[in-house]
Amino acid sequence: MSGGVDSAVAAARCRAAGHEVIGISLRLAAGGGGSCCSLDDFHDAGAVADRLGFPHYVFDLADEFERRVIRPFVAEYVAGRTPNPCARCNRHLKFGVLWERARALGARWLATGHYARIGTDPATGRPYLRTAADAAKDQTYFLFALGPADLAHTLFPVGELTKAEVRAEAAALGLAVADKAESMEVCFVPGGDTAGFVERHAPAEALRPGPIVDEAGRELGRHAGVHRFTIGQRRGLGLTSGSGTRRYVRALDAGTATVTVSDAAGLGARGLVAREVSWTGGAAPAPDTPLAVRIRHRHPPVRARLARADGADTMVLFEGDGPAVTPGQAAVFYRGDAVLGGGWIAEALAERPDQ
Repeated sequence: MSGGVDSAVAAARCRAAGHEVIGISLRLAAGGGGSCCSLDDFHDAGAVADRLGFPHYVFDLADEFERRVIRPFVAEYVAGRTPNPCARCNRHLKFGVLWERARALGARWLATGHYARIGTDPATGRPYLRTAADAAKDQTYFLFALGPADLAHTLFPVGELTKAEVRAEAAALGLAVADKAESMEVCFVPGGDTAGFVERHAPAEALRPGPIVDEAGRELGRHAGVHRFTIGQRRGLGLTSGSGTRRYVRALDAGTATVTVSDAAGLGARGLVAREVSWTGGAAPAPDTPLAVRIRHRHPPVRARLARADGADTMVLFEGDGPAVTPGQAAVFYRGDAVLGGGWIAEALAERPDQ
């Protein structure tokens, strides 16, 4: 229970379904300062539990969060990649450590307020992850690593609802969080200042200034570190626009501390390579399997086909010219409303491998 409306209604629905409910909140970021784990959030979660009549506990997972989420987050930015901490938190903490703690309390199910659904494969009888009924709130992008063993003890009680319906249910139950605002920033980064957070946590020698160059290698300016940039970024480059051409970050090379910029036409990719890919069905689909791939949470899925899934790398080719691809983000694969699997983007493909 995060202290928000979604997990509150998820708990209420579990209670209404006849489950014995135990509410658990997580203290993740030591010292606070971000938008998560505040005393107000714990108070709100506890108030919901009191209103609905079940016990509420706070588990301190700050050490695990530091090791599993914060350190990789900082390391990825230093390496010139843009990480996705929410997906890592779900995989390692909420559906990993938290489930082990919940099971020790005698829990049979782990229910969360995520907007997602669980289906059953008619051929195998195994559960699989489905997108939420409310496409605008779907959170399967952050849950791609959940396999059948995880889903077998997981409930997503609000997955069939819209956000408006969730708020209406909370109001009908008299829950004070019915109109509580949502936070869209990285929960442990105060004020959304990612660069400042990385600079406070990374070794000083890892933060190197370097050149900003165009695609021909001509130096256009200087920067204070690749951790301050992400692929597709336009604002904050510190460049004069004498030519009138808008420039965007096209590539980041942490080894040489080089930021390469281009016009918008230079951003597109023909595909991507992903690593640490997990497939819901266990084995990868056959080569040439058509699928859709989401490369950012808010980005619409892109039509593509699976080119290769052997060894450490999975290669996906877009059908036609694709969008800018950001290493470090998740690539999540879909067929219809079913999540086939996902992994971490290692590189963008500027050209098709057969060209």
